[in-house]
Amino acid sequence: MTKRILVVGAGFAGMWSALSAARLIDQQGETGIEIALIAPQPELHVRPRLYEVGAAQMRAPLKEIFDAVGVRFIQGTVERIHADRHEVEVVGVDQVCSTVAYDRLVLATGSRLFRPQIPGLDKHAFSVDQVDEAAELEAHIKRLADHPESPARNTVVVAGGGFTGIETAAEMPARLREALGEDADVNVIVVDRNDEVAAELGAGPRPVITQALDALGVSWRLGSAVASVDENGLTTADGQRIDARTVIWTAGVRASSLTQQIPAPRDAFGRLHVDSSLRVKGVDTVFATGDVAYAATDDEGNYAAMSCQHAMNLGRSAGHNVAADLLGLAPIPYSQPKYVTCLDLGPWGAVYTEGWEREVRLVGADAKKLKSQINSEWIYPPSADRAEALAAADPNRIVVA
Repeated sequence: MTKRILVVGAGFAGMWSALSAARLIDQQGETGIEIALIAPQPELHVRPRLYEVGAAQMRAPLKEIFDAVGVRFIQGTVERIHADRHEVEVVGVDQVCSTVAYDRLVLATGSRLFRPQIPGLDKHAFSVDQVDEAAELEAHIKRLADHPESPARNTVVVAGGGFTGIETAAEMPARLREALGEDADVNVIVVDRNDEVAAELGAGPRPVITQALDALGVSWRLGSAVASVDENGLTTADGQRIDARTVIWTAGVRASSLTQQIPAPRDAFGRLHVDSSLRVKGVDTVFATGDVAYAATDDEGNYAAMSCQHAMNLGRSAGHNVAADLLGLAPIPYSQPKYVTCLDLGPWGAVYTEGWEREVRLVGADAKKLKSQINSEWIYPPSADRAEALAAADPNRIVVA
C-alpha cells in the first residue's frame, strides 16, 4: 500500500520540505511513497519583500516545480488536524470539506502578524504581512494625493521598531514623495515601546540604523505603546496624539493557530517544540518546520528565528527527515550555526551583520547590493527542472539568506 507524506503549507519551509522529501525518495528509487502538499494556492508568497513597491507581484508559481518532481498539489485550506487519527480536514476552493489521511505530516503553515486587542487597530491600521495587505497599503499611499494637503496626510506612522518596521519605515519617505510630489513635506515616525532604537537588533547595527534613518528623515518615538488607532492617526498609552492618515502595524508575529491542534508543548510564540530531526516532541508522526517550529540551530543555546533565512533550511531538513523516517533511514540532524542579518535601509543602503551578536560586516551600497541579490535571487524557488530542483533541496546545502 502506498504511504503518504502530507505537507501543509506552501511557504518557504513547506516548499522546501516537499522538494527535499522528493529528493531522498528519488535517490532511494522508492515508488511506494506519495508526497502531497496542501495550500490555498500553488504559489510562494515572497513575504520578505512585502515592504517593497510592487507587493502584488511578490508571488512565485510552484505548480510546474511540483509536477516536475512528482509532488501532488491539493488546493485547499486545512481547518482541522486529527493527529490521533492521522488525518486532516480540508476546505476546498468550492467550500466543500474533505478528509485527507497521512502516514507522516509536515506542518509548515508559517506565522501571521500579531494584532493585539487595541481599539481601532484591525479597522484602521495597515500592514505588510501578507500580499493582499501590502498591496492595499500601496494603493492607499497612491490615493493620498486625492486628499487635501495636511500634516496628517503627509505622515506615516510605523508601529514597531523591529526588522520589518525599520525596513518599512526606510522605504516610506521616498514612496510618499512619489505619491505626493518631491517637494512634499513628509513625516515618517517609528513608534516603539522599547527605550532604544532597534532594540530587537541589538547594539551592533544600531549606529548604522540610526545614521541611515536620520539621513532619510525618519524619526522615533521611543518608550511609546499604541493605545488606540483611528482613521486620522493614533494615541499612545501616555496620551500623546499623532495625526496620520497612514498607520502601519509591524509589531510581532505568532505561529499559525494550527499548532494549537497538535497535543505538544509550544513556546510563547506558539511554535511547537521539535527534536533535532524536527519531529514534534511526543507526536511521532508529525514534523514541524519553519515558523511553527521551535528548533535549536546549534549547541550554543540558539534557536531558529521566525525568518526566511531559517525557514528554507528547516524545510530542507524536515523534508529529508520525514522521508527518511518512512524509508527506515537515519535522519540528518538540523543544524544552522551560521546566522546573519541583512537589513534594508531604503535609498540609503543596507547593513549586513554576522553572528547572533550581529557584528557589522557591510554597510551602505555594498550591503544593499547583497540585499538585492538575496531578495531577487537567493530566496526564490529553483526552476522547474527536475534535476536542478532536487539538487537544490539537499539538506546539507546551507543557504544564508
